[in-house]
Formats: sequence, C-alpha cells, structure tokens
Amino acid sequence: MPALNLSLLKGIYAVCRFQSGTPVAAPAPGGFTLLVQAAEETTLVCPLDQAPPEADIDAGWRCFRIEQSFDFSVPGILASVLAPLAGAGIGIFATSTFSTDYVLVKADAADKAMAALNAAGHRVGSDA
Repeated sequence: MPALNLSLLKGIYAVCRFQSGTPVAAPAPGGFTLLVQAAEETTLVCPLDQAPPEADIDAGWRCFRIEQSFDFSVPGILASVLAPLAGAGIGIFATSTFSTDYVLVKADAADKAMAALNAAGHRVGSDA
C-alpha cells in the first residue's frame, strides 16, 4: 500500500443522530458535511456549530481527509489508515465519498492519531 497524504481539517465536528424518517436540512456548504438516511436512522456529520439541537449529538470530533483518489478496485486504502489507528487504541467514525475517504477521531486523540499515521508511513498535514 502506498503512503497516503492526509489533511486534518480545521474545526470541531459533531456526529448527530435522528430517528428514521425525520426530515433533516442539509447544513451550509463547507469543508465537510455528511447526511446519510438509512432505514434505521438518519446521521448528520457537520461542524459542531451547525449541529441541530434536536438531534442526539456526539460532539468533539476532528476530521482527516485522504487527499488522493483511487479507483474502487484498489483494495486496502481505508484499511491502511484504520489499522494504525486501531493499533494505537483510537476509536474512529469513517465514511467515504465517491472520490475519497474521511476518518474522524475524537479531538483529544487527534495528536495521537497524527503520530500513529505518520509512524505508519503516511503524510499528515493540517488545514487548522
């Protein structure tokens, strides 16, 4: 697996949960937001200051973005990021877009995550 370039996005994020079928407005465009509507619930990931107060909110996340894009047939991209984080005892919230992957860690683990990713051969920069 090649070394990856990752960026630590600026800001603190919230992971928000709504009951299935709850209408949820998309947050303002910005660095990163995610809205997933599944049969069992709706999940919104957004900057903390945009978290809807009516949601179940898990606050205090930082977001890493994989800067490269890979064809869907390339195996192990996300695993190469998650394995060092797991080895360092860091919990994650991971998601993907068509073009890349995002991995969120609790803010108090961000420095430890950066160290683990760098030790695994990845290059981590910061937008903060």
